[in-house]
Amino acid sequence: MTRVVLVEDHDMVAEAIGLALERAGIEVVARASTVAAALAEASRGEPDVVLLDRRLPDGDGTALIGQFVGIGAKVLVLTGEATASVAARVAEAGGAGLILKSARLDDLVEAVRRVAAGEVVFDPKLLAGVLDRLTGRVSATGATLTARERETLSLLAEGASTDEISTRLGVARNTARNHVQHVLDKLGASSKLEAVSIARREGLLD
Repeated sequence: MTRVVLVEDHDMVAEAIGLALERAGIEVVARASTVAAALAEASRGEPDVVLLDRRLPDGDGTALIGQFVGIGAKVLVLTGEATASVAARVAEAGGAGLILKSARLDDLVEAVRRVAAGEVVFDPKLLAGVLDRLTGRVSATGATLTARERETLSLLAEGASTDEISTRLGVARNTARNHVQHVLDKLGASSKLEAVSIARREGLLD
């Protein structure tokens, strides 16, 4: 029997998925709702597959993929919005697949089975973009953002002004303005709002 650790912080979603898996003869050995709990449960439960929510209260689930793979589990990522950029990040980290939360439960169960059997499961619409990014034919949007520029982007997503960014980053206003402009330039955006929109679409923001 396939053994699964389910990592999902929304109770109703987790219960529905858990029931669907159990009815299909797939054993849910543990459920976790945070990054920390997920690692602990996976270490104890020795799952074949970790069904992993991408956005968790204490961090980005994709950051855990390598650790799950390290203990012998295959990883299928659950996400509310799938883009080629997000899918490429999952693939680069060693994940075996990506499935939308809006997918039918039957499709999710089938994806778990396929991943457990050693297959890679990505939406065909995303595969071309994933391959382009993995082979270097297309650079992932935002790949060249520095750590400070990523901080700036996160603050822009919160609606912070340049003055607020300056204060929160502890830098001069001109420096903050330069960070903002670099973010816009690298994302190919003409405004702060457009930069945030592009970043969300490409999976650069949680």
